[in-house]
Amino acid sequence: METILTPLLLSLRISMIATAFAFVIGMLLAWWFAFHKTRLTRLLSVLVTIPLIVPPTVLGYYLLISLGRNSFIGQWVEGLTGEPIVFTWKAAVIAAAIAALPLLIRPIQASFESISTSVLDAAKLDGAHGLQLLRYIIAPLAYKGILAGLVLGFARAMGEFGATIMVAGNIPGKTQTLSIAIYDAVQANRMMDAHLMVLALSVTTIIFLILLSKWYKS
Repeated sequence: METILTPLLLSLRISMIATAFAFVIGMLLAWWFAFHKTRLTRLLSVLVTIPLIVPPTVLGYYLLISLGRNSFIGQWVEGLTGEPIVFTWKAAVIAAAIAALPLLIRPIQASFESISTSVLDAAKLDGAHGLQLLRYIIAPLAYKGILAGLVLGFARAMGEFGATIMVAGNIPGKTQTLSIAIYDAVQANRMMDAHLMVLALSVTTIIFLILLSKWYKS
């Protein structure tokens, strides 16, 4: 049971933190892409889509090069915290967040773009500032897109495999998520463990998404 429960809890922890990070960054980028159409935003919009295009192992390789102990970022963080980023659960969070980001941004951006600019302009004339626009106009009108982004982002983070194993490795109890544990069990011909883990991953994801949907609608 522990062989299933430990990677399951680790997967939930990593996916929730990664989705939270991706949600904050995704909302800001979706806002920027939707309401500020410039060459820079179009270029960034294309760059954000890269995790959807390249194979996950390629994304993981880029992260490994960018965050490794010989990289500027890796050395800076290690000097600051005393620990490397790669082959830790933090690296798994970063990989899952980046992989989830494009799937989270697109539906939110589309829902933002569907809001009439005349409504926003009228609210601005009445004195509404950015946060009030977001709380009282944009969020209520775009909640379906925001919910869809959250669902897709969490599902992608929960199932992340290729980038995670490249940058975080396969360390039981530390970085071995449920997706990696399933691969490990199949490689070791522990098919019963693999069956149970696949079932646990599927049921947990569906239950979480149903709860998230009900919470957001309420």
